[in-house]
Amino acid sequence: MKHWTLALSLLALSMTSCEDYFGSKTDLDFIEVPNYGIREIAYVPIQPAFDGFVHPTDICIGFDELIYVVDAGTQEIICLDESGTEQGRFSVPGVKTVRQDRRLDLLAIGTHDTTINGVAYTLPAIYRINQTVPNGYGLNYARITHKTVHPFYFKSTFSTGDANAEFGQIAVLASADPVLNNRYYVTRRGTLSNNANQGPDQAVVLFDAQDQYVSPISVTTSAGLFTNYFKQPQGIVSFAQPPQFTARAGDDFWFTALDANQELKVQQISLVETPFGADYKPVVSVPNPDRTDRWVGQPGLFERPVGIAMAGDQSRYLFVVDEVKDSVYQFTANGLEGIPPPPASGETRYAKVSFGGRGTGPMQFNGPVAVGYWRQILYVVDAGNGRVSRFKNTLDFE
Repeated sequence: MKHWTLALSLLALSMTSCEDYFGSKTDLDFIEVPNYGIREIAYVPIQPAFDGFVHPTDICIGFDELIYVVDAGTQEIICLDESGTEQGRFSVPGVKTVRQDRRLDLLAIGTHDTTINGVAYTLPAIYRINQTVPNGYGLNYARITHKTVHPFYFKSTFSTGDANAEFGQIAVLASADPVLNNRYYVTRRGTLSNNANQGPDQAVVLFDAQDQYVSPISVTTSAGLFTNYFKQPQGIVSFAQPPQFTARAGDDFWFTALDANQELKVQQISLVETPFGADYKPVVSVPNPDRTDRWVGQPGLFERPVGIAMAGDQSRYLFVVDEVKDSVYQFTANGLEGIPPPPASGETRYAKVSFGGRGTGPMQFNGPVAVGYWRQILYVVDAGNGRVSRFKNTLDFE
């Protein structure tokens, strides 16, 4: 009993005077509390930029996880790895843009020279390029397997107005259905109001996986059905982005418009199932002033948005480059500008990370025309400076 009494006494003594028994309390004021301030969220340049181009006009992150850059100055598609090391190049007449489908074929928009009724014309064309041979893969083995020339994919006749048409960009679609997989949209601009009842020149056109013309896209709004909804469409991107195994299926897409009279120059179109069938409908971008000051559907936000890209990771960030404003903009999947702040920051407003301005500095551009995103790296095709600039967000540094 005496031993238990002694033990309890010592325990009580230690609990009431532990500071003296174990030493003085340590002053923890020297430890700095981490600061996750919203001002620290920004894109910073990764040097060096990819250079050596004459006039780069497009970039594509492939489903093969390689980078394809179009140099319109040399009329070539150039393949790079993530370090910027060249893996091969391939010549395409008049090439200005390229995408890759999920079969790893390239779809390049270029030109085709021909003579019709004794008159020489340069017509827009889509080239399918296969890179696979029994003993190799890549641009060094590439060959053209199909060429789609405007306007002969939907009619056999030709008028001089057809020569004014041009293709903008391509967006490849993914589907679990093999028949629907690898269809693709193409933006088309021109001067004709219609082409033999095949839709206006100002259109988004659907092709199947075998490069066969399907139809132009009509859009239904609250005001009715419009076969001429698109005005000077240029950029287009689907939700099917690499990596291959997580490519999102569906027919929804974003597009950009170059029409100076159109206030909403970047819009999302969704294919919606209704009791009467499927309709393409615009998705209204809703502002949220509690989160950010700007949103993708804000009237007058863009001047000439020539390029658009979507992140293939879970962020689903949307990127837009404006050739006139020399800037790149970033939006969340629901169209709000900026990046949500870290949970530990205590902030509620999104961090604005859009940047740019005319110049040759690492954060400046001279007529940017295309954008890509892969593994937390943002790629911007800076045509006027002859380079592809790379950036990484400060939140993504480990």
